[in-house]
Amino acid sequence: MIVLGIDPGTANTGFGVVQRRGSRLVALDGGVITTRPEAPPQIRLANIHRRVSELLDEHKVSVLSMEDVYFGRNVSSALAVGQARGVVMLAAGQRRLPCVSYTPQQIKYAVCGAGRAEKDQVGRMVQMLLSLESPPRPDHAADALAIAICHLNGAPHAAAVAESMMVPEQADEEIQVFRNDGSRGPVAGSGDEGRRGPITGTGDLPATSPPDE
Repeated sequence: MIVLGIDPGTANTGFGVVQRRGSRLVALDGGVITTRPEAPPQIRLANIHRRVSELLDEHKVSVLSMEDVYFGRNVSSALAVGQARGVVMLAAGQRRLPCVSYTPQQIKYAVCGAGRAEKDQVGRMVQMLLSLESPPRPDHAADALAIAICHLNGAPHAAAVAESMMVPEQADEEIQVFRNDGSRGPVAGSGDEGRRGPITGTGDLPATSPPDE
């Protein structure tokens, strides 16, 4: 199973691709999708959607795993995260891929065994579980890898749940429209919009990025 973990954000979206090989977890790719702060919101979201789509295609991802929206101190920040989550889910939906979410506490517990673990502890545990030379950087990439590990550490239960969430090809929603003659007919979406060619993953986990907004 190959899982794409996503730590969503409009300014910085962390991603981590992890594969289970027998009893081992292997990091295939990781990094941060950054957007220009001066760009219009719709352009920033389109760029996130495009890059996530490329990652899904390049790594032949089985499941997309994300962090739940945390409505804490900053409501506007939570709204921006929700928008980023939406375009990420769209990329998964266009490929009929299951998309699952976990709370920050669930992710920390799955990786560290404690729901209140600090960020540096999460990074060290991700390093150990994935046999990396050093803790992954920046934090958004480390968090995304932890989100992927969270799903894989929940297998086979998580895998069964994800399988049950897969959308069959014939499940495209039909929109009934009224014609001038009084009859009705469906308009079905193809669900193939937004596909792009693959990118070459650098796997350069220690890359740096500007701070999140």
